[in-house]
Amino acid sequence: MNPDAASTDSPALAVLELLAQEAPPARLEELLRLARHRGAPRERLDELEQAVRLALDVHASVEQRRRREAGLMALIDTSQAMAFRDDLDDLLNSVTSQARRLLNFDMAWVSLSLPDGGSYVHTSKGEITASSVGLELATGLGLGERVLRTQAPLWTPDYLTDDRFSHSPAIDEVVDSEGLHAILAVPLTHDGTSIGALYGASRGRRHFSPDEISLLSSLAVLAASAIEETRRLERLRAGQARAEEERSVLAARLHGLEQLTGIQARLSAMVLTGGTPHDVVDLARGELGGVLSLRDADGRTLAGTGDIPSANPEHVVRALAESQASEAPVALTDTVWATHVTTGVEAPGVLLMQRATPLTEEEHRLLYAVGQTAALMQLLAHNAGAAAGPARDECLDALLTAGSQPPRRMTERVRRLGVDPDRPHAVLVVRPEAAKQGETAVWASSYAYRHRGLKTVRGECLVLLLPADDPSAAAHAAAGELSRVLGHPVTVGAAGVAPGLGSVAKAHQEARRCLDALVSLGATGGAASARDLGFLGLLLSDDHDADTFVDSVLGPVLDYDRRRSTDLVRTLEAYFTSGSSPTRAAAHLHVHANTIARRLQRITELLGPDWQQPSNALEIQLALRLLRTRDAVQHDPASAYGREG
Repeated sequence: MNPDAASTDSPALAVLELLAQEAPPARLEELLRLARHRGAPRERLDELEQAVRLALDVHASVEQRRRREAGLMALIDTSQAMAFRDDLDDLLNSVTSQARRLLNFDMAWVSLSLPDGGSYVHTSKGEITASSVGLELATGLGLGERVLRTQAPLWTPDYLTDDRFSHSPAIDEVVDSEGLHAILAVPLTHDGTSIGALYGASRGRRHFSPDEISLLSSLAVLAASAIEETRRLERLRAGQARAEEERSVLAARLHGLEQLTGIQARLSAMVLTGGTPHDVVDLARGELGGVLSLRDADGRTLAGTGDIPSANPEHVVRALAESQASEAPVALTDTVWATHVTTGVEAPGVLLMQRATPLTEEEHRLLYAVGQTAALMQLLAHNAGAAAGPARDECLDALLTAGSQPPRRMTERVRRLGVDPDRPHAVLVVRPEAAKQGETAVWASSYAYRHRGLKTVRGECLVLLLPADDPSAAAHAAAGELSRVLGHPVTVGAAGVAPGLGSVAKAHQEARRCLDALVSLGATGGAASARDLGFLGLLLSDDHDADTFVDSVLGPVLDYDRRRSTDLVRTLEAYFTSGSSPTRAAAHLHVHANTIARRLQRITELLGPDWQQPSNALEIQLALRLLRTRDAVQHDPASAYGREG
């Protein structure tokens, strides 16, 4: 049957036929229009209008149910898609894409809550500017703030003209730049807590139906659960990563502690088997790398693997105090560390380490253990030296008493005490100058042991036998350390001992005479050998080595005359013979006065500007007399005076 023809005969049947054909609403309205055009009776027309109205209601209901079913199917698909998202960014990208597709939005975005009560835009789809993602939504402003506070959906057909909520200039600027009008916002809630909001927007005015609001709200419920699950998985993965990292760190620390325990066992073995600080420092270099230097309280290197630039003494002292208090090394610079080396007997020393890379916790402990091991070795050495003190005193007393024991037995005896008889030595006679003798004797025992020497006491003086090529330098070194220990100067006389130690007694007598000379001259608190005392030392010396004295006074001038065949020595003699008159010296040598002036200038360059001072001039004249006497005895008057003329 043709519905158009039957519309006037059987209106209800015509409408039902169109409904059965699922004709669009326009066909129903067209059916009513044709009936009116054909002049259908009033009764038929009223019946047709009522049938069309009911058919349109049925059509709307069917369409609404269809949309709901489509929405529900889409939600099911979305839920399944969310179930496989384990990354928050990926999840929210899917949520905003689904929101745009389901409700035909031009733009959709998700905001997440911040701890301070505000929120920020995390993800956006459909935007035409780059100003939305990351935008912070301040508390109390904007459409979303009310949604978060009330946990209820809210929409506006035209956002910028809606005065139902407080506007934010930043949000309004984004809305305007995106060209948005209608906006729908629904809360993202989980366990009664708002975690954010889901937004959909159109670039034209739009009124959202309850079904649209319900559909977006359902999507938000699914999204909120998925967001919290994703966050939980992320926290779980982060916790697992932290646990794995902690396990790795713990394993590394356990390995480091095992290594540290093994190294400490090796350090202990070194102490028990008589190792030296050199052995300890070498072990530390192998384990730590870098450069190490073990120094005493005076900054002298006791053992080391290389040079470390001198550190600021004040910084070192401060670092030693901090290291001793914290029982750990202290950083002097970014590349240098220091740890204290305290024996309890002497002033604290320091172990320095230089390395380009920072130290680990285990390496800090190892460096500290190395310092303590070095301190223990020094303490044991000191105690051993103190224990052997009487034997050392007796040995040196025997050496000072010439002929008391055969040389062979004496050589074996000194070797057993750690003294090398084949090296040159010096005998030092030390007068403490009103100090307590017991205090100085303890120092002397330690000093002699540390320097592989011997010590004894003679009257009010200490006597030390120390390895030394230069007796004067040895005297000054010992005087300096003992003066710091006692807090006041000490007087030291010194003399050299040839290898073999056969001249110890003779050197002791010379050193004692030097000490007496210093006291007689009022030089208490000084240190000197016979060579330091000039011609007085020549008189005090047992061997009266005139050649050495002459060379020490005139050596540069004699060398110059020999190399240049000049007459500077002869000029000096003429100068002093003429009463220090250059003119009379020139007449005596039959040369021009300018020649004498040039020679005297050269002598000044060789002997120094003070050579004409009375004390220096006296020694020069004595050296000239000894030189002339020696040459006269040897019948070689020209040997020391150069050429004639």
